[in-house]
Amino acid sequence: MKPQISLDMIDHLEQLALVDFGNEEGVQRLQKAIQFADQLHKVNTKGVEPLSSVLEDSLCFAGPYTLKKDTVAAGNCAETLLGNARTVVEEYFVTPPDITFLIYIHKH
Repeated sequence: MKPQISLDMIDHLEQLALVDFGNEEGVQRLQKAIQFADQLHKVNTKGVEPLSSVLEDSLCFAGPYTLKKDTVAAGNCAETLLGNARTVVEEYFVTPPDITFLIYIHKH
């Protein structure tokens, strides 16, 4: 069964994902992705403990192979690091906008 997707939902998803679903092919791909993901609702998870990480049961979380403590060896170099950026806003690197974001801005 094809999921029903409203225009408001498409606009919202475009904004969140920075993907343009503005044509029939894009909407069909979105519907197929939703149908595929909807299969997860059919999985019986009764008695299954939630994970905080998919690596929870791996060697890096158990026994002598635990992760080492994260300690800062050198610091206070934000100014040097940000000096490598073309554009900085409030101590953050600014990347060029995605083309889909530009299309979204143009539409609205």
